[in-house]
Amino acid sequence: MTAQFPGATPTQATTGVAKAAVNLHDTVTERLGPAIASGEIRPGTSLLLDQLATDYQVSRSVIREVVRVLASLGMVAMRRHVGIVVQPMRQWNLFAPQIIRWRLASSERVAQFRSLTELRTAIEPEAAFLSATRAHLDEAGDLMSLAGRLWVAGQSDDPSVYLDLDVQFHGLVLVSSGNEMFTAFAPVVTEILTSRTHAGLIPTHPHIEALQAHVDVASAIQRGNADQAKSAMESIVARSLTEMSSIWNDLPNRPSATTTPIG
Repeated sequence: MTAQFPGATPTQATTGVAKAAVNLHDTVTERLGPAIASGEIRPGTSLLLDQLATDYQVSRSVIREVVRVLASLGMVAMRRHVGIVVQPMRQWNLFAPQIIRWRLASSERVAQFRSLTELRTAIEPEAAFLSATRAHLDEAGDLMSLAGRLWVAGQSDDPSVYLDLDVQFHGLVLVSSGNEMFTAFAPVVTEILTSRTHAGLIPTHPHIEALQAHVDVASAIQRGNADQAKSAMESIVARSLTEMSSIWNDLPNRPSATTTPIG
């Protein structure tokens, strides 16, 4: 007989248990994942299912689900007679939004910001170029609307509104490029913009030149001028790179062995 919560029907009780299990799974994932991403748990470390269940005070089934998620991200692997083995960073899906978020919350935050910002400079201008040749009329119109709303939001004192619009703008440029690989990059850009804002790494009010560049991107895409769209997007990501470069000037030119363990 299924145990019931007070006042719950059997269906409600089952649903409640399922939600509780999901919450436990998410909680443990959000503790173990960051511990691996930050290097607190080093590559090559062997983890035992029973020990994890004891440490996090959850059932083995919850730990199995957590391990399944982390394995899908390339962060751990099951090894016969060894257990759960933490993998080196080169095995991770570094484009996964979860890993990006965890790394940005770790001591490797600055190096991660640098890598992601450099990646934006390579991808987003080309996406804008393609959008100017492939975007549907409604997509181009939406970009113009977003650019106008960004201009207004940039003059306000609510960075959350600007962030939401900025995420929508850059995501739509990637989607309207018609390239599924660029579209898949949209969640990565969302994590970059969100984490940068929450970390206080943007000006209180965006520069007028940055706001105008968003308008220029949208206008060029709407007019079908690929070169101008690419140039305007280059100015946006170049400004972002310049604004943030001061926080990583002291980093080595290559990731350290700690940052990218060979394990």
